[in-house]
Amino acid sequence: MLIKKIIPYSLLLLLGYFTYQIFIITKQYYPIQDEVGFLRIKQEYISILHWKIAFFIHVFSSIFVLIAGFTQFLPYFLQKYPKIHRIIGIIYVFDILLITGPASFIMSLYANGGLPSRIGFTLIAILWIYFTFRAYQAACKRQFLLHKNFMIRSYALTLSAVTLRAWKWLIVLLFAPRPLDVYMLVTWLGFVPNLFVAEWIIRKKGNF
Repeated sequence: MLIKKIIPYSLLLLLGYFTYQIFIITKQYYPIQDEVGFLRIKQEYISILHWKIAFFIHVFSSIFVLIAGFTQFLPYFLQKYPKIHRIIGIIYVFDILLITGPASFIMSLYANGGLPSRIGFTLIAILWIYFTFRAYQAACKRQFLLHKNFMIRSYALTLSAVTLRAWKWLIVLLFAPRPLDVYMLVTWLGFVPNLFVAEWIIRKKGNF
């Protein structure tokens, strides 16, 4: 029993660490700059106004959904602070549906790595919006089990921001491939395994 308690909290600490790293990455773009971080390899798109707007919207708003989702799966938090859970959940849902989700869709059309990467990122954006909408719809209908399942799927895609970078670091460390090959690989590795894990969690808990 003690081990079961330790493992989830260890995972939360790990998630907290990577969330902090994403925050550090986000911070470098403030105040708005065109030649830092990821933008150094996207200079050909800087002049495309809708891409640039989408990029900064996504960068500055996606950190909130990562942090918001971080609190939503803690049983103690859910039971002790149900009103806060609902408020944070509403922020998470509307951020994805109205702000960072549409922005990520626009960005996906210009993704590095050619057509395979663009298809992958577009799929992430569409599924992210869809899963989040279904979770919200289920909550409105008080179908809380269905709500939980779709939130698990939604947050699995939110975490692709973390897993994509982890895979990129590992692949570059082990194989040092060409940058475009890295993008094609991590686009799919960043979210497909996450969805498999999400479905495993749902079925393991008998939530279907």
